[in-house]
Amino acid sequence: MRFLLISICLLVVSCGSYSKKQGFDPKMSSTEIIKNPYFSNTDIDYIYKASIHVYNRDFSGLLIIKKMGENKHRVAFTTEMGNKLFDFSFTENHFQVNFILEELNRKMLINVLKKDFKVLVSDNLQVINTFSEANTTIFETSIYNKNHYYYFENKKLTQVVRTKNGKAKVQFLFSEINNHLADQIDIKHHNIKLDITLQSITQ
Repeated sequence: MRFLLISICLLVVSCGSYSKKQGFDPKMSSTEIIKNPYFSNTDIDYIYKASIHVYNRDFSGLLIIKKMGENKHRVAFTTEMGNKLFDFSFTENHFQVNFILEELNRKMLINVLKKDFKVLVSDNLQVINTFSEANTTIFETSIYNKNHYYYFENKKLTQVVRTKNGKAKVQFLFSEINNHLADQIDIKHHNIKLDITLQSITQ
C-alpha cells in the first residue's frame, strides 16, 4: 500500500505542467494572438546558411523560407550549388512534401522537420495561457496538439520551447535580432540526435 502511494505521488509530480515546473507566475493578459514576425513578410525571401546534424550525419547548404500568402509558406533546403535536398509547403491546416532527397526520406524525420518548420513559419497563434518570469513574458499555445511556450523579452521573441509530459523536448533559440529578423536560429532536440543551425544571409 505504501509503495502504491509513493508511486502515485511520483506520477503526479512527473506529470506536472512545464509552467509549474519552471515556476512561472500566471499573468492576466489582453493578448489573444501570438505574433511571430520572423517569416511574416511576403516581400522577403528569407535565406539562411543552414547546417542540419541528424543521426551522426551532417547536411549543409541554404535554407530558403518564403511566405506565399496568408498562412502559406514554402520551405526549401538546397546545397550551395543549388541541388535540392527537400522542399515543403505549409498552409494553416496542410503540409505537403514537394521533394525530398532519398537519403532523408524517412517518415519519422519528415514528421520531425514538419513540426520544427511549422513552429518557424506560424505567425499567428492562439494564446492559451500567459505567464511571467523576471522580465520575460511567456505565452502558451498549441501546435499539432503539442504545448509550445513562446518567450518574449523586451517584446522580442527569443525562444520557443516544445514540451511533452511537462518537460522541454525541443528548444528554438532566436538571437541577433534586428528589424523583425533573427539572424541566428538554433533548433535543439533533447530526445533525438537532431540539431539545426541557421545563420541569415538575407539582404
